[in-house]
Amino acid sequence: MKEYIRKMGLLGLGIAVLTKEKAEEIANDLVKKGEINREEGKVLAKDIVTQAEKQSKELTKRIDDHIKKALKKVDFASKDDIKRLEKKIDALSRKTK
Repeated sequence: MKEYIRKMGLLGLGIAVLTKEKAEEIANDLVKKGEINREEGKVLAKDIVTQAEKQSKELTKRIDDHIKKALKKVDFASKDDIKRLEKKIDALSRKTK
């Protein structure tokens, strides 16, 4: 599961990098065509990247929420559950000695 989550994070980063390159390419094409000037192109590329990063963060949050819901349905023990049980076992072990 950790590997899956890590891959999703890397996918988000890949999308952000790809988007930056693509945004700069789009802006440069518009500058070459004379539809916008260089400064407008820089602003456009920055706006596209900012929006893509925002969407990537939202997607990551939604994926995290879905994973958490799925894990609750499967009823795995949480770290807190395990720590609580370990404390009980330790306490019972001390009592039996």
